[in-house]
This record gives sequence, structure tokens and C-alpha cells, in this order.
Amino acid sequence: MTGRVWLLLGVLSLLWGGSFFFIGIAVRELPPLTIVASRVALAALVLLPALHLMGQQLPRERTIWLAFFGMGLLNNVIPFTLIVWGQSQIPSGLASILNATTPISTAIVAHVFTSDEKLTANRMLGVLLGVAGVAVMLGADLLGGLGQNIAAQAACLLATLSYACAGVFGRRFRRMAVPPPVTAGGQLIASTIMLLPLAALVDKPWALALPGWPVLVALLALAVLSTALAYVIFFRVMAAAGSNVNLVTLLVPVSAILLGVLVLGETLLPRHLLGFGIIALGLLAIDGRLLRWLKGRAA
Repeated sequence: MTGRVWLLLGVLSLLWGGSFFFIGIAVRELPPLTIVASRVALAALVLLPALHLMGQQLPRERTIWLAFFGMGLLNNVIPFTLIVWGQSQIPSGLASILNATTPISTAIVAHVFTSDEKLTANRMLGVLLGVAGVAVMLGADLLGGLGQNIAAQAACLLATLSYACAGVFGRRFRRMAVPPPVTAGGQLIASTIMLLPLAALVDKPWALALPGWPVLVALLALAVLSTALAYVIFFRVMAAAGSNVNLVTLLVPVSAILLGVLVLGETLLPRHLLGFGIIALGLLAIDGRLLRWLKGRAA
């Protein structure tokens, strides 16, 4: 993972750090499937003209579209639905702690199903440190809710397993020579095709009251920033670093807290700084270069 990849992960964490905030606003007035379907449909509508402006075209090969549908199912339909439903039942902070366990699921899935992303001591140590840092940063109050509403928490954990499978499944797009923006657009179109009928059947959105302006603005921001733009970056990182892209879930809570401090005027507490430090140690362990340098100096 190069410095450029780490920088892109940081930008991606900012975009996804805002998603918990936007979802928290949207679930006040809209049911989960309607939020998820609106998110991917609006994002697809944004990306299609953007692809045209970039001179990119959607492929016509059947195998690539089957891969888009597989990626859409694993990376959007299943986890988005589970997380939005879970966040309607438990605090968003607890949902983000559970979401931060994604690299653990990813490390295990990648170890089993790939030949070049085997689990190492450095990687597992780094992931565990990262999750511990997220827990410290968000506080003991949220951890106290771990024994409550088991179904919602299980839904968030199942979402991390789906993300892990998507991280491994998505490696095929590089072999197929599909550019990251096209992969993002194809995945979102496939997700929209799957989600719109499901949302119509379950939620009957035409019968819902028109949401207020805060919800509409949150949905638009969720679609444009936290989905369309985020997935272009996501697939660019995946093309360069494989399933390591899921390390972004360790950075999302950091970004969410920093956004709260900078934008909403919230207070930066000592536990936040301690959590940041533990997460940084975890990322350094995963990256490995500092440890190799220290070993070289010692030798």
C-alpha cells in the first residue's frame, strides 16, 4: 500500500464518515429499503453522465454484468439494507463500532479465498488494535449497549461479512480490465435494478408522506458524496490494494468525530485522542514499513 493509497483511504473515510450522519437524519422519516434504493438510484443517475464526460463507456459483455450484479449484491444490497435497518434500532456510534470489525472479517475471508493476501501476525495485530482504538474513541457508554437488541447488532456484523466477501470478489474487475469509475457505475446500476422492486414491494414509497427538506438534502448528500464519489475512489483503491480497501472502516469513526468537531462544533475529548493513537498504531502495524525499518535498525 503506497502513500497515495493511504491518502485515498483517508478521503474515502471522510466521505463514508458522513454517511452515518446522513442515514441518521433519513431514518427519522423514511423506511430502510426506501433509503437504500434511493441512495443507489440517485448515485447511478449522477455517475452515468459523469462517465460520459470522462469518455468511459459501460461494457456489454455478459460476464462483466454478472460480476456487477454479484458486486452490487455483496457490496450494496445486503450490507446497506442490514446497516440502515440496524441503525434504526441502535445508536449510530455502536453501529460504527460494529462496522469497524469489517477488516477482521476481510482478513479471514481473504486468507481462505486468496493466494496473495494471507493472514499475517502484523495484519491481525493491526486490525485488533484498530478495532480497540475505535471502541476506546467512541466510549464505554456505547459498549454497554452490546448486550441489547441482539438482532440489530447481528445485522451490522453480517453486513461486515458481506463487505469482506465483496472485497475479495471485486478483485476480478482488475483482471477484466474494467476501469474503477465504470465498475462503480455498473455496480450501482445493478444494485438499483435489484433494490427498486424490493423497496416498492415492501415499503410502498408512493404511500409515504413527503419527507422534509433535511431528509431530502441528507439523501442527496448520501447519494452524491457518500456513494457515487466514494465508490469511484473505493474501486480505485481496490484496483491498487485488493481487499485492503476495507481498512477504511477503521478510519470512518475517526473522520466522523473530526467532522463533528470541525463542522458541528463538538468537543474533542481525551478518549478521542487516545483512540486515534491506538488506531494509528494499528495502521502502522498493518502497513509494516515502520516495523521493518525498526528491525533493520536493530539488526
